[in-house]
Amino acid sequence: KCCSKKVPLPRMCFVDPVRQCAECALVSQKETEFYDKQLKVLMNGATFFVTLGTSDKSELMVCRLSNNQRYLVLDGDSHYEIEIVQISTVQILTEGFTPGGGNTRAIGMILQYKVPGSEEVTQMKFTAGEDFSCNKKLSAAWLAAMHKATKLLYESRDQ
Repeated sequence: KCCSKKVPLPRMCFVDPVRQCAECALVSQKETEFYDKQLKVLMNGATFFVTLGTSDKSELMVCRLSNNQRYLVLDGDSHYEIEIVQISTVQILTEGFTPGGGNTRAIGMILQYKVPGSEEVTQMKFTAGEDFSCNKKLSAAWLAAMHKATKLLYESRDQ
C-alpha cells in the first residue's frame, strides 16, 4: 500500500515510471523540479562582488556551477574552484523583510568551505551589484536556485 505512486526517473535512466513510497516520491519530485529548473540557472552563472575572508576588497566575478556539477567556479581577475562537498555553510542574505512576513529578495550569500588538504574553513561573501540593473534579476534567480540546491543537499545529508 505504501508504494502506490509511480514516478518517472529519466535522470536515472528508467524508461518507465518506477513505484515509490509517498515519502520517496516527494523527494524525487523535488529533485526533478530542481534538475529541470534551477540546475540550468546555476550552470549559466551570475555576476557578483566576491569578498574573501575578512578582506575589505571585493572582486567582480562570474559564479557558476561546473559542467560536472561538482564545483562552484568563480572567474574574475582571480579564479577559484570550490568542491561542492567541501561547502559546510550557505547563508542567503536578503533585504526587504517586514515583521508581517512581506516580500524579501536575495541580495547575496555567505559561503563557508574547507580548503582541500587542511581543516581550515574559508569564508566568501557574494553580493549582487547595485549598479548592474540587468544582472540584478539574474543574480537573484541564481541565489534562489542556490538556496534550493542547498536545501536539497542538506536534506539528502540528513537521510
